[in-house]
Amino acid sequence: MSTTTADTGGDRYDITQRSNGLGRRRVTEKLFASLGVASALVAVGILTLVLGSVLAKGFRALSFSFFTEPRPLFGEQGGIADALVGSAIIVGMAMVMAIPVAVLVAIYMAEYARPRVSKLLRVVLDVLNGVPAIVVGIFVFGILVVGRGQNAVFGAFSLAILMLPMVARATQEVLDVIPRSLREASLALGVTKWRTTLGVVLPSAIGGILTGVVIAVARVAGETAPLLFTSSIAANQISADVTHALPTLPVSIFVFSESPDPGEQAAGWAAALVLIGFVLVMNIAAKLFSRRRDQR
Repeated sequence: MSTTTADTGGDRYDITQRSNGLGRRRVTEKLFASLGVASALVAVGILTLVLGSVLAKGFRALSFSFFTEPRPLFGEQGGIADALVGSAIIVGMAMVMAIPVAVLVAIYMAEYARPRVSKLLRVVLDVLNGVPAIVVGIFVFGILVVGRGQNAVFGAFSLAILMLPMVARATQEVLDVIPRSLREASLALGVTKWRTTLGVVLPSAIGGILTGVVIAVARVAGETAPLLFTSSIAANQISADVTHALPTLPVSIFVFSESPDPGEQAAGWAAALVLIGFVLVMNIAAKLFSRRRDQR
């Protein structure tokens, strides 16, 4: 009889101890959940503050002429048409330079390279992806601009260096997700490896590749430091001559922000709003591509 009582008391002690432990875990879970929600609110608050400030100070300067006229001279009214054209040309050339090389590097890493070589290339791309943009600008300035002068091609080359590791890593990650069974089925039918890669693997990964490209374009479109060294000494006129420096939107924002003229400062806020809108649209497009890929 005493043994049963002792056992019952021990069971009650164990149940009480487990109940207290469960209570502590619930409190800890609620605490960390609250911290997570608070952190998310802080992040959203900072973004709202930035967007609200840019919207409040830049929206008034937006007009049709702001998008159709070139950058103003001191004391005159103008817009960012020259910067928009220059940015489109330079970013477009950077895409042509970076995307084919990045995709080929990713294909080699995922399909042909040995594991050690693939791991080494991943480390190299990660390091290159972490190099500050201003370092890339100084590098291109030292090897290309010195002795030749600034032009749009050098600016595009500096942006391509920044874009290449982002697109390559994104493409490589997507290629690794493609089921091995697709490759094996194609090879079993007698298709060569390069035809399998070109006709089976890449079409299956096109959505993820486009997502990586869109994110990379949104990232480099707002880079200022490399362009200050490679394509910042430009005339206030709309031009498509890539042998000379072209005005760009990030550099124009920098110039407007340094100007003592209130009109140019307002134009700088409006240009910043346009750039944020472009980045927002590109990120939404990347999400749509990613969702479509997941559905497939």
